[in-house]
Parts: sequence; structure tokens; C-alpha cells
Amino acid sequence: MNAGTGAVDLTGRSALVTGGASGIGLACVEALAAAGAEVVVLDLNGDAAARVADSVGGTSLQADLGDPACLDALELRQDILVNNAGFQLVSPVAEFPPEGFTTMQRVMVEAPFRLIRAALPRMYERGYGRIVNISSAHGLVASPYKVGYVTAKHGLEGLSKVVALEGGPHGVTSNCINPGYVRTPLVEGQIAEQAKVRGIAESDVLEQVLLTRSAVKRLAEPAEIAQLVVYLCSAQASYINGASLPIDGGWTAG
Repeated sequence: MNAGTGAVDLTGRSALVTGGASGIGLACVEALAAAGAEVVVLDLNGDAAARVADSVGGTSLQADLGDPACLDALELRQDILVNNAGFQLVSPVAEFPPEGFTTMQRVMVEAPFRLIRAALPRMYERGYGRIVNISSAHGLVASPYKVGYVTAKHGLEGLSKVVALEGGPHGVTSNCINPGYVRTPLVEGQIAEQAKVRGIAESDVLEQVLLTRSAVKRLAEPAEIAQLVVYLCSAQASYINGASLPIDGGWTAG
């Protein structure tokens, strides 16, 4: 931390954020850069990634996380890896598209595994690494109509814990952050789907579905998630390892 300010100082550190062009990923890129880290913005949308990278003095990388060959071609040298990218499909299990289920596991479980696998050797060499996996409250509990997402986030939790056990002796920590509903395009994009599958008006989705189990009746802001990411990437957080940290307004407390 900077002396006298209490702010996390990541000067000299390098970070890779997946899905870094929007939503929580964008907030993480901005917060890590503000803390002094050199940030690589990875996103499926290469143009958006380039714009974000330019705005923070970082670099961009266009990649399809659903393409294993694309991921295996990457050479990761970063101290910090934030696995954030994901997407949502809302449908009953009996109607859930199998190809969508498979793609969700590939993007949200297999891709983090491949990126972590590529990043660990150099983290081990340096004796320092921070892996932050943006999971979800749905990595801890389930909701109907989200079988692909809930399965993927539970898988990510297991991956993170194994990496924590193996990486801890080498100075590498691995943790999950478990947001509730956050004000992002991903959440806004599922309102129509939730209304359709539940037979309610779109205007009722926020109160009747998204916030019904949260004691704090508002959406989280991406910056709130990003501030915890930054702290977990600091030297001061070296004893936080293998944790799943909810930021969900009390959703999973009940």
C-alpha cells in the first residue's frame, strides 16, 4: 500500500483481465490500472478491447475463450489473472440447448483452466501470483432456469480451490468473488428472458426475481466488485487463499 494513503499499490505488476471490455471486467481493468498495474484487456470484441486498453494505457488482446486452440497459443507472463468473461442463458432444463450448455462450460470453466495452466509456471518462478475468478452467488447456490451458468460457476469454484492448494506454497493465491446481481449488460440482457420464462412483466423482474433474496434492495455496481479484486491482488492479501467471497447484499446469508 502507498504510505499514508491506504491505497493498494500494484506498480510493477502486470494483469490480464478476460471480458475486460465491459461490465465487471471493464471496472476491473480501470481499477487495476489506477492502482498502477500494467493491464492486458482480453475480449471477444477486439475493437472494444482496444478502446478500453487505450483509455488506461494498457494493451488489448482479441480472443475467443470458446476456442481451445486460440487459448493454447497465448503466452501468459502476467502476475495477475482475472477470469471474468462469461455469458448467460435462461431456460428450463428440459428446454436448455445442449450446445449452449457445452459452450458455457468451455468459456467459464475450461478457458479459466487453460489460462491458469499457462500462467502458473511464470508465477511460480517469480514466487508471486494472484488469480481472481469472478464467480457468482450462483457458484454457491442455485436458481431455476440457469442450469448452464450455475453448473459452470460451481465448476469454477472447484478449480479455484485446487489452484489455491497447489499454488499457495509458491506464493500464488487463487480466490473467487461471488457477486449477486450487478448493473452490467449481462444482467440487463437477461431481464426479457426472465420475464418470458416466468410469465411476468419485464418491469417486475428486478423486484420479483433479481433482488428477492437480497437484503440490500439494489443492484451492485461493477466498481464495488473491482475494488475487492484489487485488494486480492495486493501483497497485503497474501493469506486470503481458496476463499469464496460474496458481494451479494446478503443473498447467500439466508
